[in-house]
Amino acid sequence: MAVLPILKIGDPRLREVSRAVEPAQLPDLQGFIDDLIETMHAANGAGLAAPQVGVPLRICAVHVQQNPRYPYKPDYPLTVFVNPELTVVGDEQASVFEGCLSVPDLRGRVQRHMRVGVRALDRHGNPFEINAQGLIAGTFQHEFDHLDGLLFVDRVTDPGTFCTWATFEQFHKAAFVEEALAINRRYA
Repeated sequence: MAVLPILKIGDPRLREVSRAVEPAQLPDLQGFIDDLIETMHAANGAGLAAPQVGVPLRICAVHVQQNPRYPYKPDYPLTVFVNPELTVVGDEQASVFEGCLSVPDLRGRVQRHMRVGVRALDRHGNPFEINAQGLIAGTFQHEFDHLDGLLFVDRVTDPGTFCTWATFEQFHKAAFVEEALAINRRYA
């Protein structure tokens, strides 16, 4: 396995719409999927999409395990999504601070749906469906946006919420952690 370089905002490859993966391609993509997971773990990401490492395919991984970047996010098992399709369930939304490995040292508030359904293939081509709620539903939306060439900065409705990690820690973290923990309780 290898840690791959993560593309940064401004790289035009982050703005491309990714291609669907044919199930017959998956045996040849297993090494890449392992590298994607290794890269996500090395960067302490909650998720990572293939376009973030320069591969324009509809593949992403999500894994939250006592993540130091996002200590308020509930744990979620390692899941690989191939060709994910997301459906919003209900109207509930929340404004949450997001960051991104492709947008270093920047955070901002994004409105995310709090309940979603996902249909996808796993890394071996087996179809699966899951329902997600709360902060993990937002994580899925964030990662799947990458597959369509979108970054969280495109979803920030109030540019006044942009802040660096240091200013987030100093001025916003305590209040947001309380908000995030309330979301966790509501959607437990």
